[in-house]
Formats: sequence, C-alpha cells, structure tokens
Amino acid sequence: MATVVISAYDVVNYPQGGGHFWVYLQYVLGLRLLGHDVYWLEAFRTKGREEQEAAALATFQARMQQYGLGGRCILYRTRSKEPLSEAPAEYLNVTRTEAEAVFGRADLLLNFHYAISPALLSFFRRTALVDIDPGLLQFWITSGQLHVARHDFYFSTAEGVGRCGDKIPSDHPRWMHIRPAICLERWPYAFDPSCQAFTTVSTWDSSDWVVSADETYENTKRVAFLEFAGLPQLTPQPLELALFLRTERDMRERRNLEDCGWRIRQACEVAGTPEMYQAYIQRSRGEFSCAKPSYIKLQTSWISDRTICYLASGKPVVVQHTGPSSFLPDGEGMFRFLTLQDAANALEVINSSYRRQSQAARQIAERHFDSKQVVTEVLTHALR
Repeated sequence: MATVVISAYDVVNYPQGGGHFWVYLQYVLGLRLLGHDVYWLEAFRTKGREEQEAAALATFQARMQQYGLGGRCILYRTRSKEPLSEAPAEYLNVTRTEAEAVFGRADLLLNFHYAISPALLSFFRRTALVDIDPGLLQFWITSGQLHVARHDFYFSTAEGVGRCGDKIPSDHPRWMHIRPAICLERWPYAFDPSCQAFTTVSTWDSSDWVVSADETYENTKRVAFLEFAGLPQLTPQPLELALFLRTERDMRERRNLEDCGWRIRQACEVAGTPEMYQAYIQRSRGEFSCAKPSYIKLQTSWISDRTICYLASGKPVVVQHTGPSSFLPDGEGMFRFLTLQDAANALEVINSSYRRQSQAARQIAERHFDSKQVVTEVLTHALR
C-alpha cells in the first residue's frame, strides 16, 4: 500500500464552506478504503486576526478528528496567497522535522494547490497536480498569467482538457483526464419522493474575470444564473438556490430572483458544515445549476463535484451543457440543458418518472465517479 499526501487548498481558512471540504475528502476516503496511508497537507494563511483565525483552526482540527485524520494533518503557516520559493519554515501541529519525514517517505503528493512552493515539492519522490479550475488553469499557464511549479504528473477533472482539436491548450504540460471523485460509502442513495425543491449550493459574485487577447468577461455564477432567471415562470417545479451573498448588490439581486419565483437561501445557513451540506443535498428533489461562462466557452465538458454528490444521493440533475462528452448521459438521471426551455422540459420529464430518474442518477455515480476507481487510476499512472 502507498503513502499519499493530499495537498488541499483553502479549507482551513474557509470553515463555512461545507461543500469545499468534501472536494478533497472524497479522494482521502477513496484512498483509505483501499488501504492506503493518507495525510492531509495545507497552508494556513494568517493576517493577524487572532480570534477569527483561532476559531477557524479549531473548526478545522475538529473536522479532521471527526473524519479520522487526527494526527494525519500537517498545517504550515503562510501570510500570502502568492507562491513562495522557499519551503515552509513554520508548522502548526507538528515539528518541521516530523513534517519533512512524512514528505520524504511518501510515495506521492496529490496536489490541488496551484501556489505550492517548489521547494516543498522537492521533498517528495513523485508529485501530481489536479486541476480544480479545468480549462482556466491551462489558459492561465499558457498565457503567462500563472506560474505553477513543475510536477511529475498532471491530471484534469474535465474531459475537454487535452481533447484533440479542442479550445484548451494542454500539450505542455500533458494533462491526463480523470473523473472527479465521490465516496459512495459516505454518500448513500437517499430516494424520497416527498422532497420538493430542485436546489444547488453556489457562490454568487466574485472578482473573477477572464482576460485574454480576444475578450474580457465576468466569470461568475452570478452572470450564469441571471441568464436563466426566468425559469420558474416556465415550470411549476419549486427551484431554490443556496448562495453565498455578501454585498448590497447581492441582496438586491436576491430580491429580483425572488420576484421571478426563485427561493433563495444563505448558503452558510443551510450548507455551512460538511454535515449540513450533505443533509441539504439529500433532502432536495434534485439539482438545477448553471456553469461559469469559462466552462462553456472553453467547452470543457466539466461536471461539478457538487453535482456528483446529488447523483450519488439519487437526486436527478439538470445542469448546463459544458461540451460534448463520451460518457455523460443526457436524459436519464442527468439532463444537460442549453436553453431555458430545455431546462423546463427536463424538470417535467424527471417528475413524470421520478423513481426511475433517481435510480439512474445513482447508477451514474456508481459507474463513473466512485472514488476508489478514480484514485486507483491516479495511482496507476503516478506510481508505475
């Protein structure tokens, strides 16, 4: 069995992101179910806000303990989001000697953190980078907007990355496609025909813009959802968005969406912990969600890690089409829409055969996204 260090990003600093925690935990759980020895590595950014940072750290450590990672977590302190050239000098819960001993005996670093220090990477025998912004990461690298330290292997969770003739440059480095992971054992089938709303959990606004030689555009869920704001007027199906809302404009747009017939919840109130996030998904009837513009413009064929949680729970999904796929279905358990009417029609079909659609949703997760299969593929490539 292998020793694998998972390098996560922004979990400890984002305690209210219940779903964000699950992104990395799925890989940890898959590896552990196969008998591998797993450590969690993460940078803890500090800004001198002692009380707030202490609370975030305590929350994170409690979650590590809860999921069997007490004593298997290595945190190092940083004061910047920008990549540093030197190795971490200050560790919070282990000594530097202990941390570097783990790195030295690890078979693989599975890294999700783009700004990791090259000096830290050098402690590991093998390193693999996994993109969590597929399409965008490759664009940032090739356009010179982001420098990522060299890794031994590169994995993309989007089918469109590396596809011949596609819009995403991916030759240097060479990206291998893997599917995002879901631990089926922790996400059981939860069929319940009395569940009412199709939901999703999402950010809303941010400072994300894509700037290229050809165009500049806002790359947020806000612009994605506003394009489909009229959907409740085309369907009797209740639709609910759990959103991270912060500004006065966010609140105005919340009221506008509610006037259009949407139910709006504050995400931190319904999905602010890993347990709340899972419960919110499993008491939903299904998922309706839009994709950031970059996923569509770049034809990534991307599917969200959140959508896979709905599928595993037996919740049919109606999600925006992000490009052609060799394996994603369209019509049983999963519907990929291009227009408002596509989405309304999909909701009607699902409700006319809800049990069958729920079973199909679970089968999609079992067939394509089982975390044990995903991590086995990673290790097969990285440790051969």
